[in-house]
Amino acid sequence: MTVKTIKVDYLARVEGEGAIKVVVRDGAVESAEFRIFEPPRFFEALLRGRNFTEAPDITARICGICPVAYQMSTVHAMENALGLAVTGPLRDLRRLLYCGEWIESHALHIYMLHSPDFLGYDGAIDMARDHGDAVRRGLALKKVGNEILSLLGGREIHPVNVRVGGFYRTPRRRELEPLAERLKWAREAALETVRWVAAFDFPDVERDYEFVALRHTDEYPFNEGRIVSSRGLDITAGEYEDHFEETHVERSTALHSHLRERGAYLVGPLARYSLNFDRLSRLAQEVARDVGLGPKCSNPYRSIVVRAVEVLYACDEALRIIDGYVEPDLPAVAAKPCAGTGYAATEAPRGLLYHRYRLDADGTIVEARIVPPTSQNQASIEEDLVSFIGGSLDLPEDALRHRCEQTVRNYDPCISCSTHFLQLEIDRG
Repeated sequence: MTVKTIKVDYLARVEGEGAIKVVVRDGAVESAEFRIFEPPRFFEALLRGRNFTEAPDITARICGICPVAYQMSTVHAMENALGLAVTGPLRDLRRLLYCGEWIESHALHIYMLHSPDFLGYDGAIDMARDHGDAVRRGLALKKVGNEILSLLGGREIHPVNVRVGGFYRTPRRRELEPLAERLKWAREAALETVRWVAAFDFPDVERDYEFVALRHTDEYPFNEGRIVSSRGLDITAGEYEDHFEETHVERSTALHSHLRERGAYLVGPLARYSLNFDRLSRLAQEVARDVGLGPKCSNPYRSIVVRAVEVLYACDEALRIIDGYVEPDLPAVAAKPCAGTGYAATEAPRGLLYHRYRLDADGTIVEARIVPPTSQNQASIEEDLVSFIGGSLDLPEDALRHRCEQTVRNYDPCISCSTHFLQLEIDRG
């Protein structure tokens, strides 16, 4: 029996560091382990003892790429605990802020991190030599998303203008008008992006995932909705822990999340899209059909196309919000402390994000729980590796290593949200 080990000491083009070990026996993949080995950062412990008003600024530091998702989940959970409802223009501004994060995060992944896999480059810098116009388009798209974060959040990274009940300051309508002009360009650039990535050469693979995402009665989900799945789950955020559980595995400092009833599941763009296609804007639906996506996509390698469709939708939605914007009378709804437990789930660019907080009577955080998207997808990543790499064992070593990395990058994993990500080891003993 031959023994062969393939290692990738650090996976490039992901957020964070970790490792993979693939065990091959008699020409078949026996197991695949997705290892997260960097120490956890204990944000849940950092939140305990803090006042509820401090939480949005603390949780924004969990991730530099998707801080809005953590802030929005925090404020929604706090408002749930306090019995607050944020509606009207303030709710619209929150969706607009989320549009900005989706645009900048998805553009970064599509152009800088994932497209080099399909075009045969080690990274975006090498790719730029031959695809300079595309890289410039991606950077300009990301900049538009950052401009939204800067205007509404106070700065591009770790925004400081979000508070429980609304914002510290809301923009005047005239401040949004230049942004609308930039978004019109961005919408056209997003259309080009969808068509560009749809022409890539994709492995012909499908997986029977259980998709899990938010679903809202009349809009593509950002901040609100029920948690649903492709196999019949339909619950509120307050019921999340009745159906999902996290377990510790020795190989990972981050917990693995499973559905109690069925095991691994998938969150993120494929899940959102497949469960909410009918909630996309008409333009996004038409373009998706034109490039051959249809109302459901189960090929993880085509997730890059779905992300591009979501960028287009976010541009469309941002323009819709700006067009109908009416300046609110006050920047926030008053939030008075009281004892209670609050739950929320929002859709980070990488998927469902769950928060739960328990407050005492003066608004001090007694308990906090945060479940990020990447920890929910860890089991599904491992199943993808077993399923897809088994059909690629005859590839040359470099090509096999690349396929392993690409399979993980399909998820745009943000490992630093829970700990950090990637060394590859294949054991053929």
